[in-house]
Amino acid sequence: MCEEVTELPALTEKLADLETRLKNSENQITELRNKGRTQVIFSAEAGPRGNIGPYNTETTLIYQRVITNIGNAYSGATGIFSAPVAGVYYFTIFHHAGGKPGTELYLYKNSQCMVVTQDHPAVHETAHNGGNAVFLQLNQGDQVYVRMSANTHVWGSNYHTTFSGFLVSQM
Repeated sequence: MCEEVTELPALTEKLADLETRLKNSENQITELRNKGRTQVIFSAEAGPRGNIGPYNTETTLIYQRVITNIGNAYSGATGIFSAPVAGVYYFTIFHHAGGKPGTELYLYKNSQCMVVTQDHPAVHETAHNGGNAVFLQLNQGDQVYVRMSANTHVWGSNYHTTFSGFLVSQM
């Protein structure tokens, strides 16, 4: 009986040590899982070109000045974002323009229009601003891009007209 009582504190200490080691191992596994996840974040600006448009036909808007491109999923040469992994992504488009002829921008997923931002020309207004945002579920390889309507324009300098997105949750 006396022997069992003396072993109890030693076993309690070993149990506490094992619990601490288990918790540390769980934390390390969580850190490794988070490091292994794909990170996709981009932001680009239409400039440095000044007025862009109007064009006679609907045109893919190329945001040439890439601000951030973690994961290299956005092409500043084509204006197209290609999803490197399946998941839910969040995209924003903002524009600035002035005077006539107004602005209409369409954010597309593959060949389907998902959201629009527009501003009609106004006689007494010197600047037009607008934007929109959307969560999209994408498969690997899906493309997202912005098209500008025929006979409209945007201002492509000083970081006014932007296209951004990031991976919210990988699937």
